[in-house]
Amino acid sequence: MIFNHYDVIVIGGGHAGCEAAAAAGRLGSSVLLITLNLSTIAQMSCNPAMGGIAKGQIIREIDALGGYSGIVTDHTMIQFRMLNRSKGPAMWSPRAQSDRNMFAQKWQQILMSIENVHIWQDSVTNILTDETKRVRGVVAAFAGEISSNQVIITSGTFLNGKIHIGRNSTYGGRLGESNSAGLTESILNLGIQSERLKTGTPVRVDGRSIDFSVLTEQPGDEEPGKFSFTNTPFLENQLSCYLVHTNEKTHAILREGFEDSPLFAGRIQGSGPRYCPSIEDKIERFSERERHQLFIEPEGRNTTEFYINGFSSSLPIDIQFRALKEVPGFGNARITKPGYAIEYDYFPPTQLKSSLESKVVKGLFFAGQVNGTTGYEEAACQGLIAGINAHRKRINEDALVIKRSEAYIGVLIDDLVTKGTKEPYRMFTSRAEFRILLRQDNADQRLTPIGKAIGLSDDERNTRLRKKIQFIEQIKYNLQTHSAQPDTINSLLEQAGTAPIQQKTKFANLLLRPQVRLKALMEHNRELLPVAESYEDTILNEAIDSSEIEIKYKGYIDKEEEMAEKINRLENLSLGNSIQYNAIHALSNEAREKLSAIKPSTIGQASRISGINPSDIAVLLVHLGR
Repeated sequence: MIFNHYDVIVIGGGHAGCEAAAAAGRLGSSVLLITLNLSTIAQMSCNPAMGGIAKGQIIREIDALGGYSGIVTDHTMIQFRMLNRSKGPAMWSPRAQSDRNMFAQKWQQILMSIENVHIWQDSVTNILTDETKRVRGVVAAFAGEISSNQVIITSGTFLNGKIHIGRNSTYGGRLGESNSAGLTESILNLGIQSERLKTGTPVRVDGRSIDFSVLTEQPGDEEPGKFSFTNTPFLENQLSCYLVHTNEKTHAILREGFEDSPLFAGRIQGSGPRYCPSIEDKIERFSERERHQLFIEPEGRNTTEFYINGFSSSLPIDIQFRALKEVPGFGNARITKPGYAIEYDYFPPTQLKSSLESKVVKGLFFAGQVNGTTGYEEAACQGLIAGINAHRKRINEDALVIKRSEAYIGVLIDDLVTKGTKEPYRMFTSRAEFRILLRQDNADQRLTPIGKAIGLSDDERNTRLRKKIQFIEQIKYNLQTHSAQPDTINSLLEQAGTAPIQQKTKFANLLLRPQVRLKALMEHNRELLPVAESYEDTILNEAIDSSEIEIKYKGYIDKEEEMAEKINRLENLSLGNSIQYNAIHALSNEAREKLSAIKPSTIGQASRISGINPSDIAVLLVHLGR
């Protein structure tokens, strides 16, 4: 045997694998990260961006718990935008363009700095278990048998991956890279089911061949923000993205390739992402539309390559090339990589506990696209939770389970293990019941205490959080105790487009007006600022933003907190694993079938299973003596 025993083995070096290995290693477990290619660890396989609608909240939550995705993004971003500023703060979502190469290099640097993490290039072909269905290790192609009682599978799209371009198909996990064969079959032999999904990626183009003068420039924010709550560097010298649209000529050429489309011809069996369809799927499903938007994204500072977001395709290369040339600004475009579709194995996540451990095999965890999700952010947060729980299982501590009312991470994992998915799952703000509680600005207030309790949040994070909370309390107190005078404030109010006041008014009441911003009030009256010997701009700005939101939206926040408290009462009623649902005849037939299959851990989880009615929940409460 080449290797000694490891506390945790992580299979796969993508975003889920990186977070899993880092978390388990930092918590004190010895970790072996096995990946097919050392040089592609943390590769951004699709677009070079992190965050976005709901995804930005997830990155901030990962950071608040002590993960690294936000830190890596801050160190490697080339543009930052806060999306949905025109909507309420529950919808505000940070998004960053990243330098693809720098992103991977930063992650590799972090992993190699964690003493407990060992990285090995190899392919895992078998999962070993004992007679009690407990993991005891893995078998790798070169290293042979490696012993461990906790294994995390984060293989992304590599399990029996098959790439499609037109009528051509080849086996691979990513264009130009081999897939992982044998591991799925080993997992099936353990009694775990698998299915197929499909995703895709667009063409890449040499930016020197694009005429940007006819494209719409989309610069970053004038005052770019950050993802991490730590003291990461501020972004300078942002690069722009660009917008353009397809046209009827583009669509006509794409239709020429439909007969060679692996999607339409039925050669692709897996379900594709509903919310990120290929360009051929879009023009087929939305045939009434004359154009579709493309988002042109730079891949980094030291490359001329651009990512054509919205032009994902598995059509023949010549069709992709001819169709793209009809897009304004792309008449002389040189494609550097074709678009393609990829099919891969995943394991329906209803087979998992909320800890992301298998219900069938003790010590076997799954995270990322193998659970049916799509997106770096969704994968990374699962990897973080799986890494934490693999370590906690090793030391016989209860699993960390994040509630739906605590984080988007909790919503995502609960959706997966309770409802499952038949298509690549993508996070949206609409999936969360408590959006005003789960904002991007307060992720540290929600989750850093949890990170501290489990041992991932360091002293610096906790100190910064205490300062921020102190600032928020001082700001809110100052707003409640200081008043504005009509003769000094009315010019500011009129400039903001709101009615002047006739008498002395508390600043807190003025802030309730939609047109009035807290920073403007602070510039008017410096006494509203918190008292401190020195300020760090980042902490103060975060405190100002959170204070304003908490005051303006207090009524909504209070209602959601009350609702969350009621729901959590049911959430905490444990069902255990010993209930024989088929013996409870008062349950509906569908309820008995689905409860037996999913085995929910709490009444709250049972209530979210499709097909479970309120009457079924009432029967379960009676059964529990409630």
